[in-house]
Amino acid sequence: MRDLASTLEHVRTADGRRLRVECSGDPRGRPVFLLHGMPGSRVGPRPRPMYLYQRGVLLISYDRPGYGGSDRQPGRRVVDVVQDVTAVADALGMDRFAVVGRSGGAPHALACAARLPHRVTRAAALVTLAPRDAEGLDWFAGMAASNIEEFSTALADPEQFEARLIPRTRSIRSDPARLLEELRKELTEDDLKIVSDNGVRSMLLRNYCEALRSSPYGWIDDAFALTEPWGFDPACIQVPVLLWHGARDAFSPVSHTSWLAERIPRATSVIEPSAAHFGALRVLPDVLRWSLVDASADEALPFLPEGSAGPPQTASGSRSR
Repeated sequence: MRDLASTLEHVRTADGRRLRVECSGDPRGRPVFLLHGMPGSRVGPRPRPMYLYQRGVLLISYDRPGYGGSDRQPGRRVVDVVQDVTAVADALGMDRFAVVGRSGGAPHALACAARLPHRVTRAAALVTLAPRDAEGLDWFAGMAASNIEEFSTALADPEQFEARLIPRTRSIRSDPARLLEELRKELTEDDLKIVSDNGVRSMLLRNYCEALRSSPYGWIDDAFALTEPWGFDPACIQVPVLLWHGARDAFSPVSHTSWLAERIPRATSVIEPSAAHFGALRVLPDVLRWSLVDASADEALPFLPEGSAGPPQTASGSRSR
């Protein structure tokens, strides 16, 4: 059934929802799910297809419910990603696979690791948030003002949050560059270099446009899911986990990864001192390489010596300078 990877576009879930799916790389390669950020879609940042093909990687992405071409799932929790990943994997005839999540997709990758230990070989969470109810963690400490405002409103007044985000997504849909401009004042110098690269910028704009193409509710429901209980305990994860974070990240503070690293038994934590949020794009190729290492291999094997990461390799093949 792996041959379906070249043609499969939609998958039906057990409850009848439709998920929009996209595969790239080697159709017969080793499968890795890449779970996108917030807002995001299946066409979000990733290594170019030839890079994946040459390394025997089949990269599977799909739009979370409410984004792009996927039906909405009102009231979804982070843990509900498990049924969707299972549906896509079953449709492709995949028994075992790795999972990588970036930003808003990272907690969803951890959910798969927690609930599918018999299928997930390895999981990586890049610039992740911790659960909102994380004991002993000041969840908002070090967070950018825009994210504090967004998440605080989602928690305190969901109706107001929805009312604010609907017109905002309408504006971004008509001009996706607007979102990057909104973020610019809170980006570090390193992040500005990454998002100013023409290839990366083009990919991000395409990603935002597709994410919000049909609905604002992927973004709305993501915010609610990330600030409500996740539905699983990260401490129960038994598969190897890689946690990567830029120390200067203000959108997902590094303290969130530190909290998770203390609780996930088989976690390897990599903190890059000079990087911030979009630094995750730079290390993604190396993270994918780590995700394909046999789970029985030495887990201490470094996936990336500090400071050795090259510039991001994008689907268009451009490289940041």
